[in-house]
Amino acid sequence: MMSAPSTCEPVDRSVPPLPADRRRVAVVCHPGREEAVQAAVRLIGLLQGRGFDLYAPSDQVQVLQGGGADCQPLSEDAPPELVVVLGGDGTILRGATVARQADVPLLGVNLGHVGFLAEVEREELERTVEHIVRRDYHVEWRMTLEATAFSGEEVVGRGWALNEATVEKGSRERMVELALEVEGRPLAAWGCDGIVVATPTGSTAYGFSAGGPVVWPDVEAILVVPISAHALFARPLVLGPTASVAVEVVPESAGPGVLWCDGHAVADLPAGSRVEVVRSPRPVRLARLSSLPFGERLVRKFGLSVEGWRGAAARRAQEAQDD
Repeated sequence: MMSAPSTCEPVDRSVPPLPADRRRVAVVCHPGREEAVQAAVRLIGLLQGRGFDLYAPSDQVQVLQGGGADCQPLSEDAPPELVVVLGGDGTILRGATVARQADVPLLGVNLGHVGFLAEVEREELERTVEHIVRRDYHVEWRMTLEATAFSGEEVVGRGWALNEATVEKGSRERMVELALEVEGRPLAAWGCDGIVVATPTGSTAYGFSAGGPVVWPDVEAILVVPISAHALFARPLVLGPTASVAVEVVPESAGPGVLWCDGHAVADLPAGSRVEVVRSPRPVRLARLSSLPFGERLVRKFGLSVEGWRGAAARRAQEAQDD
């Protein structure tokens, strides 16, 4: 088990050493999207032309081979040096499981809309291959969360999340009554649609949609964001990275709950259930091709309006030109 590194180490270049015989890359895509499969097949061909062996999750190999790709199922005996994921943020989150298990970096190619976790766009495959060949990327460490669901003393579900763990209402027509506990002490209780417990990486995902703050990835923190809570005190919370968070479905709850981790259902939560969330000692490593500041990424991904803004550097450059 790895020790917990800092949330983000933007200049870390501790990429796994090259295999002695052949270089290996794993490719992950959405097997049900033709566009994603075609892009993956193309990427596999480009990398094979540069001498790589290509691998894919076992449930995707047949689809990729049917598209003309020459790839093999992933195996612990042949770990890749990098996992390349082609798709939107949902597919990248699924690919993060592969990268985390192999303890290697993940490189996202955006085939979705916002694609906040992606590093490059679909038109940049050739350039991406050149970066992979030269190992020209740095690695950011992103903290993850572990969530454990209890019914009484019995563990009924476990999950981990790069973005967020959420306890949500289990029936559409009824809200769920949830009590929040931080560091072993009760803090608040709400009738609500749910509670998001997020990482800084997930602050631009579900937590953002629920009204939570955007947190820079080099900030070590755990976010708690109530969803549509019926209460005066229902504000987002920013906790320390070692804080323990617990969410209980109170016995008097009008409806049951469900534990979700990064969009995957983990456990049903009848009244009286409890979910405990803590920082995981196992991070996800994201491969980055550029040193683009996080603020600039926000502007580009969310299409923020900064037109006409001129900062001090731009003013100085203009003044020098005028002189």
